[in-house]
Amino acid sequence: MERNGCFTCILFCGLGPWRWFDESMLDCCEPLEKVKARGITFGKVVCLAHCAGAKVEAFRTNQSTINDFRRYVMKCSTSDDCHVISSYNRAIFKQTGTGHFSPIGGYHAGKDMALILDVARFKYPPHWVPLKLLWEAMDDVDETTGQHRGFMLISRPHREPGLLYTLSCKHESWVGIAKYLMDDVPLLLKSEDMKDIQKVLSVVCTSLPSNFEEFIKWVAEVRIREDGGQSLSSEEKARVVIKEEVLKQVQNTGLFQHVAAFLSSANSCCKNLTASGDGENLPKIAASVCCQGAQILAGKFGFSESECYCCRETCVKCLQANGDKPITVVCGTVVNGNTEQGVDMLVPSSQTTHSCCCTGSRNYIGMHPAGNDVLTALLLALPPETWSGIKEEKLLQEILSLVSTEKLPILLQEEVLHLRRQLHLLKRCQENKVDEVLGAPLFS
Repeated sequence: MERNGCFTCILFCGLGPWRWFDESMLDCCEPLEKVKARGITFGKVVCLAHCAGAKVEAFRTNQSTINDFRRYVMKCSTSDDCHVISSYNRAIFKQTGTGHFSPIGGYHAGKDMALILDVARFKYPPHWVPLKLLWEAMDDVDETTGQHRGFMLISRPHREPGLLYTLSCKHESWVGIAKYLMDDVPLLLKSEDMKDIQKVLSVVCTSLPSNFEEFIKWVAEVRIREDGGQSLSSEEKARVVIKEEVLKQVQNTGLFQHVAAFLSSANSCCKNLTASGDGENLPKIAASVCCQGAQILAGKFGFSESECYCCRETCVKCLQANGDKPITVVCGTVVNGNTEQGVDMLVPSSQTTHSCCCTGSRNYIGMHPAGNDVLTALLLALPPETWSGIKEEKLLQEILSLVSTEKLPILLQEEVLHLRRQLHLLKRCQENKVDEVLGAPLFS
C-alpha cells in the first residue's frame, strides 16, 4: 500500500473547481485520516481522481506493456493536457520505503529514461531513471491487494465538475449513507404503496441517516481579505455567477417545487434539513468555512492539533460595483494565537418565484446552501433504476419525468452526473471493489 504521495500527484495536476486545491479537499473514496495512517492503494487513488472530477485512464502492468507505457510517457511529456502518475516499489531503485506514487515529468529519447518528480522532495529530488527499470518497479504486486501496481493518465475534464456540490466520506457514517441511498431506498420504494410525490419523498426521507448533511457538501470559495475586501476580481465574480446559475437551475426544476413543499410541511420528517436558505444559519456555517479556509490557505490544514483556528466574528455584506448584481460575502476574522486574518466566503444566491401547493406563489432570496436545493440535487443524482419499484404506473412516470437528466440545462446536468458518478464510486468503495474495477462508472 502506497503512502501519501498520491495527494501531491493530484494537486500537481491542478484538478477541481477551486483556485487552490489542497489535500484536505480530497476526502472521497477513503477518509483522509486513514490515508495518513495506512497509505492508499492504486485502485483508491484512481477512485479519488475520478471522484475529484479528473479524466482518468488506469493500467496495471499485467494489463499493459512497456511499449504502451513508453508511448504514454512520451505523449504526456510534451503536452499540457495529460499527466502520467506512476505507482512503483521504491526498493527497485534501492531507495528507502516500498510503495510510492509520483508523476513523470519528462522523457529522454536518446537514453530511454524517465524523469520522476518525486513528491517526497525532502528525501529525493527529481531524478532520471531508465524506463525499463521504472517498469520493473511498477511490475510489482502490492501485498495489501494482491494486485499489480501500474500507472494512470490524468487530464482535466472539459468543464470543472462539482461547482456547487460534492460527496464526502470524511465522516465515518458515509458507508451507511451510501448503502442507504444505493441499496435501501430502492427496496423501500418497492415495499411501500404510494399515491403521490409527497409520499415518495416521505419514504425516502423517513429513514434518512442522521448524519446525511455530512455526506453531501457544498463547494465553498474563500479568499484572504485584502484592501478592505470591498471588491471582487473579475474571476471571482465569474465563478460566483456560474454557481448562482447552477443554483437557479436547481430551483427551477419541477422536483425542487415538490421538495420545497415537502420540507416546509408540518408533517415533514426532515426537520434536520433547513428548508430554505434564508441566511439564518449563514454566519455559523461561514465561521466554520472561514476557519478551514484560513488553515488551507496557510498550508496548515490538518497538520497539528496545536494549531487552533477560531472565527471571532462574522458579518454579511453585499458587494456591488459598476451596476453589477450584488454578491453576498460573509466576512470573518480568524484568530490563531496572537495573529488575526480576514477571510471572506463568497455566497451564491438567487431571487426566484416559486409556487408551493400549500402556499401559492411567493418571492424570496434563496442562499446556498439550503436543505431544499441540496436534497433536490441528491435525488436527481440517484440512479434512474432507484425508482423502478414504484407500483403505481402513473406515479412512476411522474417521478421519472421529474428526475430525468435529459432535459436539464447543461450546467445542472453535468453537476448531477458528477454526483451520480461519485455515488457509484462510493458504492464500489463500500463493496471493496475499487481495486478490481478501475474504469469510470458508465451511465447516461
